[in-house]
Amino acid sequence: MYQRLFFEYQGGNQHKLKTDKMKRDIIHIDEEKFNGCGECIPNCHEGALQLIDGKARLISDLMCDGLGACIGHCPEGAITMEEREADPYDEISVLKEMVKKGKNVVIAHIKHLKEHNEKGYLKQGVQYLTENKDQLEFDPMEVLRAVHNSQPVQHHQVIEPAPQIRQVADHNQGGGCPGSSAFAFQKTEESDRAIEQGDVKSQLTHWPVQMHLVNPSVSYFRGSDFLLAADCTAFSLGNFHGKYLKGKTLGIACPKLDAHTGVYLEKLQALIDQAEINTLTVMVMEVPCCGGLLQMVKQAADRASRKVPVKYIMVGTQGEIIKEEWV
Repeated sequence: MYQRLFFEYQGGNQHKLKTDKMKRDIIHIDEEKFNGCGECIPNCHEGALQLIDGKARLISDLMCDGLGACIGHCPEGAITMEEREADPYDEISVLKEMVKKGKNVVIAHIKHLKEHNEKGYLKQGVQYLTENKDQLEFDPMEVLRAVHNSQPVQHHQVIEPAPQIRQVADHNQGGGCPGSSAFAFQKTEESDRAIEQGDVKSQLTHWPVQMHLVNPSVSYFRGSDFLLAADCTAFSLGNFHGKYLKGKTLGIACPKLDAHTGVYLEKLQALIDQAEINTLTVMVMEVPCCGGLLQMVKQAADRASRKVPVKYIMVGTQGEIIKEEWV
């Protein structure tokens, strides 16, 4: 049975994974300072941080958004942010570190990949475990059994917590916010019938969409047509979903009100070079402050090693299209 599971997990996304260097902000845990209180866990909205065997573990570099929401909730100062210049994401390198921390950490990591539909990385991880089973201190089939039989977990679920933190873990089961967790949507026949009933069908295919939370390494961006839309555009255009968002992945931003927009430039470049998006459309309002978004896109396109077609759309405050052109 579990040999069949191995082949099931082998059938993942075959898309080429890029290895270009980029800077990433990611958390670092000082295990000497960590006391097992668990206060950081519900504040990791990505579910990348979990309590396992009495320790806080970063189970997914891929899903750590680098915002550091967990840092301010650590009373011991055990969590800090560091900037790394490294490959955007390397599943094998991550898993080599994971196996040193034990079977439960590996289970949580593989399960996290499965729940976020990261089939390409899941395939790589399972293949690494099975090819190196003689060097592991646990049976990789036990990992597959645990992942296959698992139920969907809350983003802050605790796996086999130590007795001294069980009470904290139980308290946290009802808390936390999953609003930043990355996932793709599965469209249903019911959603398709919405048009027939007079409703406007949403064309959003993934979450999150705010550029601070967008992770260029997530699989649904690969080879997609990407739309970078100013926050106000969807409220001005009555046909935003049906005409402009349909068939595209999405990021939203406000060049005037958003803080630390320099990271947007890096993410756009990563979408071009590493996710290998097909096209990039930037949609802005006619107001002057929106012009910064177009300049950001042009800078990213100039810095990228790949060239992609860039379309520019300007929307009027009354909902009319003032300009639509390839730049």
